[in-house]
Amino acid sequence: MSRLPAIVSVCLAASPIFAQSVDRVEFGPRPYYLIDRMAEGPLKETLMSCGGQDASTSLFSIGHRGAPMQFPEHTIESNQAAARMGAGILECDVTFTEDLELVCRHAQNDLHTTTNILATPLAETCVTPFSAADGETSATAECRTSEITLGEFRTLTPKMDASDASATTVEAYLGGTADWRTDLYSVESATLMTHAESIALFQSLGAKFTPELKAPSVDMPFNGFSQQDYAQKLVDEYKAAGIPASDVWLQSFNLDDVLFWIEAEPDFGAQAVYLMDEYDIEEYSPMDSATWPNTMEELKAMGVNYIAPPTWMLVTTSDVGQIVPSELAIQAKAAGLNIITWTLERSGPLVNGGGWYYQSIADLTTSDGVMYEYINALAQDVGVVGIFSDWPATVTYYANCMGLE
Repeated sequence: MSRLPAIVSVCLAASPIFAQSVDRVEFGPRPYYLIDRMAEGPLKETLMSCGGQDASTSLFSIGHRGAPMQFPEHTIESNQAAARMGAGILECDVTFTEDLELVCRHAQNDLHTTTNILATPLAETCVTPFSAADGETSATAECRTSEITLGEFRTLTPKMDASDASATTVEAYLGGTADWRTDLYSVESATLMTHAESIALFQSLGAKFTPELKAPSVDMPFNGFSQQDYAQKLVDEYKAAGIPASDVWLQSFNLDDVLFWIEAEPDFGAQAVYLMDEYDIEEYSPMDSATWPNTMEELKAMGVNYIAPPTWMLVTTSDVGQIVPSELAIQAKAAGLNIITWTLERSGPLVNGGGWYYQSIADLTTSDGVMYEYINALAQDVGVVGIFSDWPATVTYYANCMGLE
């Protein structure tokens, strides 16, 4: 504890919730619910046979913003839930405040959907004030961490990430939670975290770390803070806490950030993860290497050791209706790249194709039982080394059953 920054030590002392460790990992009912809905076959039989085993933490299971299928994301409570479900790695998406403090938020400009800011005096800092829906025009707002100080950030109450585009009042706009999620665990308020506090919390939970450097919504440099200053400060907070580089998987969608870490902080850069969003490129296809901005061999030659495409980019379907690796997955493994993927449990019920994360296997996605077929293909055929989930118990159960550490 003495290695933590002073401000974090104060927070730990003042907040006993940080001191809680995970004494027992539990799956809960969801894995069994999914297994019950699987088609009969060897995989279902194997997963059913593991039903009586004790649960344990697995690095294969990564908490995506904690456990935000039911808990407000990037909160103490969300990450505690993820750790109790056996997530061996936890995530803090990192952005910065006006006074250049690093905090856990999925985006610099998401406060209007992830907190109560619009219902507080800080609404006056929003770059786009709340505007009510009017006819075919949707309600709008945009509020950024870069417009408020850390002290002001701490006054906000987190909520489920949602908004109601048809709202005519702020109160209604702050609703909109998907009907397959819940507001049950945000009614009495959850607890926001700085990045440094997330390090202390995850360490107390026995978990490792995968922070993501989020793209700024403001022009850089900002208040004299350059993109490289931002990337370096992220690393520096792990150094200040005495966390070994081998316990940290830095992430960014910006390849330049990854290359900066590889050059400036080679110990941390060795596990830096390039998050792949090439799907935004017109004509891009994970099945056609001619459409890729970088080949897998080129990424490896740059010093990149980990890539993280979304799930659907790693698989396709065979002529006989099997989930099989995509060309991207095949070439990534051939190049010696480690693969992490995102994100399960963000799609609601899978009966109607599963949406964005299942688009490459939509024809096969007809029930929630497909979840474990998907996981199995990603683990056994693609060979991913970790899977992000909004409800980590699902992945932890598979990892425990299959002996994945």
